[in-house]
Amino acid sequence: MSPETAFQTAALDRLKGDPAVKAALGDPARVYAIAPNGARFPFLSTGRGETEPADGSGTELVDHRLTLHLWGRRDDRDAVKDAAAAVRAALHQADLTLPAPYACILCRVVYTDLFTGADGRTLHAVVRARALVEML
Repeated sequence: MSPETAFQTAALDRLKGDPAVKAALGDPARVYAIAPNGARFPFLSTGRGETEPADGSGTELVDHRLTLHLWGRRDDRDAVKDAAAAVRAALHQADLTLPAPYACILCRVVYTDLFTGADGRTLHAVVRARALVEML
């Protein structure tokens, strides 16, 4: 398993178990790595991931940024805002446990944006989480 997959899995598991995320995205939470066709709104799916080496002082680290997409109907603006806030709260400064041989040293939400989709009917929020992952 890659450090990127380890972080994504831990982050999605955290979101699926978070009470505020479940209140915003249903129970069970509609949190997907890849959303199924016809997923009910609002829902979250993963997007782009970027990774850079961040080694130092004999420690093997990667700096990973994971983009999460929240989708809803244009008329559900408050619901999508609430979902984005719940995701941000669940992941910012989260103490995530990753499977060996990885450890999450830092997890921060560094960006959130909300806008109307290109089709004019959907609302789209983007939440970007940054993690420093150490290879033990």
